[in-house]
Amino acid sequence: MVASLSDRPAYTEDQLKRYFERIDLPVSVQDRLLSASSRRDELSSHFEELELLTTLQQHQLAHVPFENLSLHYFTHRTISIDASDLYVKIVERRRGGYCMENNCFFGAVLRGLGFTLYSAGARISHAVSGTGGDGYLGWSHTFNLVTLSDGQKYVVDVGFGAEPTRPLPLVTGKIWPGISRKQMRLAHENIAPNTDPGQRLWIYQSRDPSGATDAEWKNIYCFTELEFLPDDFENMNFFTSQSPKSWFTQQIVVVKLEMDERHELLGMVSLIDGRVKRTRAEESEILQFCQSEGERLAALETWFGIELEEHEKASIKGFKTELKERESSDQGLRD
Repeated sequence: MVASLSDRPAYTEDQLKRYFERIDLPVSVQDRLLSASSRRDELSSHFEELELLTTLQQHQLAHVPFENLSLHYFTHRTISIDASDLYVKIVERRRGGYCMENNCFFGAVLRGLGFTLYSAGARISHAVSGTGGDGYLGWSHTFNLVTLSDGQKYVVDVGFGAEPTRPLPLVTGKIWPGISRKQMRLAHENIAPNTDPGQRLWIYQSRDPSGATDAEWKNIYCFTELEFLPDDFENMNFFTSQSPKSWFTQQIVVVKLEMDERHELLGMVSLIDGRVKRTRAEESEILQFCQSEGERLAALETWFGIELEEHEKASIKGFKTELKERESSDQGLRD
């Protein structure tokens, strides 16, 4: 029973322990997180808080894929962002989700661990969405703003695929390293579509310098510090999961970061429709080009650890994103 309108879901200690196993979190980190969840002052400083939060975020990104399979391999083609449904899907079924799923889930994890946070919304830039120009889409992305013991707010986003890969403080211009040579930063400035030149928004930006220190920064998404409410996310989730204007309904995508035995991020593996690609540092490699549904289902299990149920596999038959048998494409292997 909800005690007040400001209550938000939080997972229990038993649920958190099963989640830690799911993301292969080192036992020492588990113990520190759980011991501090009810006694936050046991952490020596906000630096230790930040270290634990960073480790947790990176393990989430490396073990819980960004994916929209439920919009293609599911009869009803709907997405639930209910905390109980998300726990079953991500922990028990070892699946992933898209931005609202992964970030709503991660928010419940952080609240269960005693972190102070709220959820916010963002507009994706046209540069990312593929429509071009300096504009932005409507509110269609979510993330969490976490405040540590020193009062500093951090962007914590586990629902945008391969980035950002660490908590980003709301500080202008500070450059942070990402994966595959990428760099990340936040800007605080006006955006081109605004009619009021005095408005300022936070803008998450990234670039790939590849040896060029003056490489251009790309706007990824913009946001304010306004807290978004559960009904806001329900409205956003409906559009992104149901509208034919949403690319999530038109294309299958799965992204997961790779982590080595030292728990350091190496790069990422992605599946876009039928193409499986690995990206590390300055190199990219096509791992597989799926020619049929059988090959794509096998690739999901091989590269992402995702095994769909039989009724889910069957539900894509006749749908626009079904992969049908076709001749091998040398061009596809070169993309």
